[in-house]
Amino acid sequence: QVQLVESGGGLVQPGGSLRLYCAASGSIFSIYTMGWYRQAPGKQRELVAAITNGGRTNYADSVKGRFTISRDNAKNTRYLQIDNLNPEDTAVYYCNADINSGTSYYNYWGQGTQVTVSS
Repeated sequence: QVQLVESGGGLVQPGGSLRLYCAASGSIFSIYTMGWYRQAPGKQRELVAAITNGGRTNYADSVKGRFTISRDNAKNTRYLQIDNLNPEDTAVYYCNADINSGTSYYNYWGQGTQVTVSS
């Protein structure tokens, strides 16, 4: 059974930084695409960054220049470096991935990690 577990969230002051982690575990043959989403109170969940198994990345316009997505294939882990945080970044951050466990790709979600930006 495949699981995605996020970590690294917390309370940070405006202008600060955080590094979020998304670790995939279980029977994993390959990870195709992994994305980071966020959902603020009263708002829809939105994609902020994604990375393919080839290393291609894309970002939401609102986070370009401040968010960096990266990967460690050996550890089946993806990272989201968030710099220059502002209160509008406050949200629950989720990772999502298309993972092949040996037969076909399925889509998985993690449980989320809370990021709160406040002075």
